[in-house]
Amino acid sequence: MANASEPRNPHGAQSGPMLFPVRPAGRSMRVFVFYSCAMLLTAVVSMLFADLLWRSGWNNSSTILLILFVLLFLLIAVGCMHGIAGFVLRVLGDPDRVTKHGDYSGQSIEGVSTAIVFPIYNEEVARVFEGLRATYLSLERTGHLERFDFFILSDSTDPAKWVEEERSWCELVHELDALGQIYYRRRVMNEGKKSGNVRDFLNTWGRRYRYFIVFDADSVMRGETVVDLVKLMETHPNVGMIQTVPALVNAESLFGRIQQFANRLYAPIFIAGLNYWTQGFGNYWGHNAIIRTEPFMQYCDLPSLPGRKPFGGQILSHDFVEAALMLKENWQVWFAYDLEGSYEEQPQDMIDNAQRDRRWCQGNLQHGLVLFARGLRGVSRIHLLLGIFGYLASPLWLMFMLTFNWALWFKEHSQLSNLTVPNFTPYINLSGTEHAFLIFLICMSVLFLPKVLALLDLAFDRQRKQSFGGLRRAALSAVAETLFSSLHAPLQMLWHSKFVTTILFGVGVHWGPQRRTADGISWMHALRMHWGHTLIGIVWGYLIWSMDQPAFWWFLPVLAGMLFSIPLSVFTSRPSLGSRTRSLGLFLTPEETSPPSELDTLRMRMAVLEKSAATAPHIEDFSIAQ
Repeated sequence: MANASEPRNPHGAQSGPMLFPVRPAGRSMRVFVFYSCAMLLTAVVSMLFADLLWRSGWNNSSTILLILFVLLFLLIAVGCMHGIAGFVLRVLGDPDRVTKHGDYSGQSIEGVSTAIVFPIYNEEVARVFEGLRATYLSLERTGHLERFDFFILSDSTDPAKWVEEERSWCELVHELDALGQIYYRRRVMNEGKKSGNVRDFLNTWGRRYRYFIVFDADSVMRGETVVDLVKLMETHPNVGMIQTVPALVNAESLFGRIQQFANRLYAPIFIAGLNYWTQGFGNYWGHNAIIRTEPFMQYCDLPSLPGRKPFGGQILSHDFVEAALMLKENWQVWFAYDLEGSYEEQPQDMIDNAQRDRRWCQGNLQHGLVLFARGLRGVSRIHLLLGIFGYLASPLWLMFMLTFNWALWFKEHSQLSNLTVPNFTPYINLSGTEHAFLIFLICMSVLFLPKVLALLDLAFDRQRKQSFGGLRRAALSAVAETLFSSLHAPLQMLWHSKFVTTILFGVGVHWGPQRRTADGISWMHALRMHWGHTLIGIVWGYLIWSMDQPAFWWFLPVLAGMLFSIPLSVFTSRPSLGSRTRSLGLFLTPEETSPPSELDTLRMRMAVLEKSAATAPHIEDFSIAQ
């Protein structure tokens, strides 16, 4: 610790267990109904696709195409079912959300100590401490500040960073008169990365706190939300974790504002749908969540995975596994998606976003070794599997398109004549082209229906509708977001396919801080990062055109993202375009139209610090940082 004082002792003991009102049979039925609907939809459309392949002349490539189609369509069908279930539940008032189970508003938190921890690694120091300040001041306004302690848990290896961290800690403690309430600790040995950082804190001070709330370096939380989380845990002592759904905020670039808008518009129905079938068997995303300390310390000491890196060794995406271990020991995990006031930030350009995905990809693929661990709940295995396929979907999509192209080439060069083969669904009296177009329309409908439902959900809520700038502006923004996503998706496919391939060949990932500033991407940097994407688009487009010109137009939406990857990356990274769209009323979010006081405090403080930093000497210039 940077100060001599110790965290205070816990204030009282926890009451005995109380069952949360969830019926296991009902939960199992929800899982069955949810995934049965997704699989039934997949079966029907896959039958149509198999029929189309049969009419075209079945061969080895047809078998591969059908297998890949089934896997890919099942993934988008599951996403669509989340949107449908979430929309219906929100229209009905969603009686099963966690805040509806019992009246927690009058729950006392006297005698309850909670730690708020910030595990950091070479982060932007000012942003970390100003985020802490905003949360601290918001908690102070609730009148419950004395029940909480704050910990900066530094794993920083850059001497300039840790010197700046200690200086910022001293200044913040002095300004807030918070000695003995805000603590700073830096580890010399960074064993276990983030999970090891939290584990070290728990082993040293964890037993002093009934709960702890994990923040990311960019997290901010409203004081009332923090208090509500503790009240919920006190009301339901068999709940081990409650995960909030952080809203993306403070985006400046066009890319960041598009992602921020999509998060705020679509997430409510998706998470409501997720909550429908999880019901106390939810997941943990690593931050902006409250955790019951004692069972976490007892059951969530993660082992190393067998084998060599990158699959073996330390579990990188520890959060999913920790939630699975809590569920294994009968501690419930809930999504508190209806609790407002939980915030985080995101990368401001496509390249930084992909670099973050690279770290997550390796961690999620590691879960393949955890998937069949003994004793895990079936729902936990579903969470792990969905996380794995979140990245495997890209190489599967790429394989599907390459196999389709190979089938075109084979058909062109086989010198075999087409035979008229009757379809085995004769009740669909369509030509081959009409048949293919029907399947395309179904796929697009399943893919985009949740976005339409999210807009309908917005239309039913007058207050929320105004917070997005009105329904008309929200709809225009959703159309623009969909167009951008259509261009961005092929690039994600290439990136993720590369990530999966390099991981399979044993290339690990470097642990580094996440860059969140919006200073734009230069043309030269974009050229270095995207020349391969552009070249693939040119060569691939030429090959398809030379094989089958009508097929080229079907592939053009995929090729367009690759061909225009360089200007797309440059222009969407610019804060000026983000500001321009804001002035036009596009991609507005509730936190922009009616900024909460916590974010106002953060923005004003960061603006002041940025101005002062422009003239202040850098700490690297002083010998103490050498």
